[in-house]
Order: sequence, then structure tokens, then C-alpha cells
Amino acid sequence: MIINLESRTYNMETLTPYLRRKREAIERRMRGLDPATIEPTEVRAVAAVRPNSGVRRIQIRDHQVLTDSPAEGAGDDLGPSSPELQLGVLASCLAHVFVTHAAALEVPLSAVEVEVEARIDDRARMPGHERTPIYPHHISYIVRVESSAPQEIMADLHELVERNCPILNLLKEPQVVSGKLIHEGYADE
Repeated sequence: MIINLESRTYNMETLTPYLRRKREAIERRMRGLDPATIEPTEVRAVAAVRPNSGVRRIQIRDHQVLTDSPAEGAGDDLGPSSPELQLGVLASCLAHVFVTHAAALEVPLSAVEVEVEARIDDRARMPGHERTPIYPHHISYIVRVESSAPQEIMADLHELVERNCPILNLLKEPQVVSGKLIHEGYADE
């Protein structure tokens, strides 16, 4: 069965087999976990700027993602900008955590889509706009789901997702970020 939600088309049968596999994977993983033996994982991402184009290639494990600027930002628009990618990462994480908890709790889902919006104001770099945030702000999201579950179950699932989504909580909670500059190639004359 195909339905249309606000001009989006979903295949009603697509998530059921995935949710079954996801639940089985969660159960297998939980059987093998002993919290006393788990160590935090170090995660690393490296971004390098390509000569001539300014395209940023982000390397994470064996995966690559390109980010670029739109033409008005001296880019070639070959990928999303870094702030746009951050919003996409939030949408992806919310969708994944939604599906993960639905699978674990056996909540039936036929479709999940997360839309994230934010304001990005380029005036932040201009005189007279020193108080304008340079980062994406007024962030909001909408989760569209197709499910036969009762509204109360879906509300509980949404609350669970908001408590457990790593990227949502990263953005909501203050963080300490440290940085260091390593300057190479400069020769004193």
C-alpha cells in the first residue's frame, strides 16, 4: 500500500522487515554486553580542504563526505555546507534512534521521516550584527511517522528518543570543546 503524507510517498511495507532485523541485532548485542567491561570509544573525523575548490572532504572511518559552500560563498555547491550537514546529522540521528527504540519495543512503523529546520544568518559576520548568532539557531524538527500504534505509545516513544538521541543532546547540553593549532611550514626570514 502506498500513501501520501504532505506530498511525500511512503511504501507501507518497507520498515517492517528492517525493524525485525534491528530488534534481533539489538537483542544479540545486549546479550553480549557487560557494562563492567565496556570502554568508551574514541571517534575521529578529519576534514581536509581541497586546493583550488575549497571543498572539504571529511573522513570518518572508511567513509567520506564532501562539504562545500554555495556559489555566493565562493564554493561550487558540490555538497552541503558544514552548518547544513550538522542539521542533516541531527535529522539522521533522530530517525535512527526513533527506529532503534521502536524496534526494541516492538512498536510497528511503516515510515519515518525527520525534517530539521534552523536559521542561518550571514549577517552575523557584518558590522552592527555582532549579537547575531554565527551558528544555526532556532533549530526545530518534525518527525513524521506512519504507525498503527496508539498515540500514547508514539508519545512515549518520542519522549524516549528525545532522552536518548546523542546528537540532539549534544546540541541541547553545554559542551567543553578544546582546540589546538599546529603551525607547520613557516620559515623565519
